[in-house]
Amino acid sequence: MATTATDARGPLDVSHRRVVLASSLGTVFEWYDFYLYGSLAVLIGKHFFSGLNETSGFIFALLAFAAGFAVRPFGAIVFGRLGDLIGRKYTFLITIIIMGLSTFLVGVLPSYSSVGLIAPVLLIALRLLQGLALGGEYGGAATYVAEHAPDGKRGLYTSFIQITATFGLFLSLLVILGTRLSLGDASFEAWGWRIPFLISSVLVAVSVYIRMQLQESPVFQQMKAEGKQSKAPLTEAFGQWKNLKLVILALLGATAGQAVVWYTGQFYALYFLTQSLKIDTTTANLLIAGALLIGTPFFVFFGWLSDHIGRKPIVLAGCLIAALTYFPIFKGITHYGNPAIESAAASSPVTVIADPNKCSFQFDPVGKSKFTSSCDVAKTVLAKRGIPYKNEAAPAGAVAQVKVGDHVLDSFEGGALDGAAFAAQSKTFGTTVGAALKEAGYPEKADPAQSNYPMLVVLLAILVLYVTMVYGPIAAWLVEMFPTRIRYTSMSLPYHIGNGWFGGFVPTIGFMLVAWKGDIYYGLWYPIIVAIGTFFIGLLFLRETKDVNIRQ
Repeated sequence: MATTATDARGPLDVSHRRVVLASSLGTVFEWYDFYLYGSLAVLIGKHFFSGLNETSGFIFALLAFAAGFAVRPFGAIVFGRLGDLIGRKYTFLITIIIMGLSTFLVGVLPSYSSVGLIAPVLLIALRLLQGLALGGEYGGAATYVAEHAPDGKRGLYTSFIQITATFGLFLSLLVILGTRLSLGDASFEAWGWRIPFLISSVLVAVSVYIRMQLQESPVFQQMKAEGKQSKAPLTEAFGQWKNLKLVILALLGATAGQAVVWYTGQFYALYFLTQSLKIDTTTANLLIAGALLIGTPFFVFFGWLSDHIGRKPIVLAGCLIAALTYFPIFKGITHYGNPAIESAAASSPVTVIADPNKCSFQFDPVGKSKFTSSCDVAKTVLAKRGIPYKNEAAPAGAVAQVKVGDHVLDSFEGGALDGAAFAAQSKTFGTTVGAALKEAGYPEKADPAQSNYPMLVVLLAILVLYVTMVYGPIAAWLVEMFPTRIRYTSMSLPYHIGNGWFGGFVPTIGFMLVAWKGDIYYGLWYPIIVAIGTFFIGLLFLRETKDVNIRQ
């Protein structure tokens, strides 16, 4: 498509810079809303899923978090179609209002103890609305900024959109920490956690005002004036194999790997610190915030660099390097975060010796299953304490045992016991195992005096650096893959399937794998396999796009 030099090839004037800034700021607020839940997942699990056993409750809280990601592709389809039909600007107003309202309502929802099952049902419904809104947000913001940017600078300008996700997370962490420090831990965990959600009403009002000042993309305006709009963007984007094939390759060869690296470097790392290493929640949030502060400028750096050497080599290199180094980095996080666990695991390893047929995959979404076999009892005790363990097969029908170093402790079969007797015997067994673990040097919580916080920040910052490599250039790469008439629709779907499904489920799948195997690092296999797959698919089947004309 032809266009004027001022609109596309010259530098952005002051008004265009203001538009890009306003678009980015509004997106920060949307990500803030979305990430509040992720940052408070542990507390939310206690308030809304307290009817489940402890392991199931945490995993189901993560699933509720992931539910918002699961529907993002549907939001991408709905709002992508609107963006290609009526323009980029109007979708901004719709998505921010839905996002802000659903987030505010989370702050006033009754808990499980008040209304029972209705509480988690309503929570998940609001999470789905958040996901739909965010599904329409990113494609519009990235397309809008890219269509304003001059040639040769799309990577740089769209990198500011990439920063917004981290700024949103950073802002949510700051508000949470400020509220927690102001109220104290007890009040914050009882009711103060709702305040960050309620504050979103102020942020959404600012965002709506900002977005009402925006002007439509000049590229879209000119396409509309020339009558070259798509009349059926969904059919054109996904009903024609040439474009559908590119959508699939963009997903598997770019966004899937980018997504798992993104969520491993931020959310999975946060949960690893608090759940596996038992580091204080406030401390863990501060460590993640420090790493984000160090790493965030590299979003812009890699966006700028992609304008010179290309999008593809940077994104794929980030996927490959992350996959090759996750195990040593997370083992280093254990070494510097809670060295007592590392030392105890080396000197007195824990093993569950049990009949594999009596060991359940302890995830119960409705809270009805009873995990009463001797194997399940043993693993529940260890999972509650975050203890890494190995599995060893025992003869069929044997009562499970927990081996801590040289000490062997017999579990018990609870199937024939009533509720009170089972609870009493579980408590006794837990106390016995706890004493053996304590004697072997396993700590109940990380000792701040033994933690090396500077080294933790360094390792976490490396994880964030990988995030910036894969995420900084991805918006420009996706925008440049697709023609203007169906760009919003086409790029949004692979982005949100990648980030919503492949990435959004990283914490859930990761910790389900950990609970299954007992190895605190086992959950890393999921992002590693996806990232390596993306590296090879992208290398073989996707082209470099930095020099393409996006006005076609």
